[in-house]
Amino acid sequence: MHHATDNRPGVLLAMGPGIMERLFAERHHTRLTALARTDSRLVAHDLARPTAEVAAALAEAEVLFTCWGATPLTARILDSAPRLRAVVHAAGSVKHHITEACWERGITVASAAAANALPVAEYTLATILLANKRVLQSAYRYRAMRGDHDWRDELDGAGNYRRTVGIIGASRIGRRVIELLRPFDLRVLLYDPYVDTAEAAALGVEPVPLDDLCAHSDVVSVHAPQLPATRHMIGACQLAAMPDGATLINTARGSLIDEEALVPELASGRLHAVLDVTDPETPYPDSPLYDLPNVLLTPHVAGSLGGELHRMADQALDELERYASGQEFADPVLPSDLTRSA
Repeated sequence: MHHATDNRPGVLLAMGPGIMERLFAERHHTRLTALARTDSRLVAHDLARPTAEVAAALAEAEVLFTCWGATPLTARILDSAPRLRAVVHAAGSVKHHITEACWERGITVASAAAANALPVAEYTLATILLANKRVLQSAYRYRAMRGDHDWRDELDGAGNYRRTVGIIGASRIGRRVIELLRPFDLRVLLYDPYVDTAEAAALGVEPVPLDDLCAHSDVVSVHAPQLPATRHMIGACQLAAMPDGATLINTARGSLIDEEALVPELASGRLHAVLDVTDPETPYPDSPLYDLPNVLLTPHVAGSLGGELHRMADQALDELERYASGQEFADPVLPSDLTRSA
């Protein structure tokens, strides 16, 4: 741990309202003030229209410490931060606030995406195992029957022994899911155009085309980034290829699935779904997704929440400590990364 000296970098916290209170425990405030010249209680919610206090801190800041809801760093805002050299993001994707102007000015960027990937992968593992056990189906059925019924016959063929799981995208989260699946007796398929046969073998998965993955998987889990090329990558053809009773899990972005094609498949009961993200992010009030018994719909809870936010704060402060000691970031974000990642 570094001691307070005049050589500490000036740091300004910048994120949406209410985020800081959830992100930092008292120990994080203590560590931050030991690492940097900062007011750990001053949080800039809107750098485009800063208060006088925030404007003064921005003018002196060498590092911005950001999280969800951070203001996009336009050229005009960067003009107000002549000393800025780095952005440390205590969350996953930086696409919402890191602009081309940041790269043009040589600003280095780090992200706590690795920390945020862990709870998403854990949530995915849990839902894969529950999906194959048909837990949602049996729970709804039990609630409706309110008594003994032929649940063993209804769940004939359920279970996780030697079932096939299809992973779409060997992203940071996708790779973690693959790792978590290793102790189980499951066959794991992977679709990722950037992963060759040798790398797939090292991961312990079978590389297959997207349509083949959909056709042969009992559970399909989506972990690809949101890019123009991935919009509606799961469309009518891919959904039609999925076996009867298969489950589609999406913890990535809602736009990757064509919901107009998905809803009829769910409404018919042919497919099941676990949707932590949708398009739009919050479904319209009359969306059938809220009421379908074969759909587990959650409001983007797979990522870090509650105490898991502290893991992201820890990783971001680790990166800030490296910066303060003159080291390179352990997990830097590069401009080229953003063409293939979330």
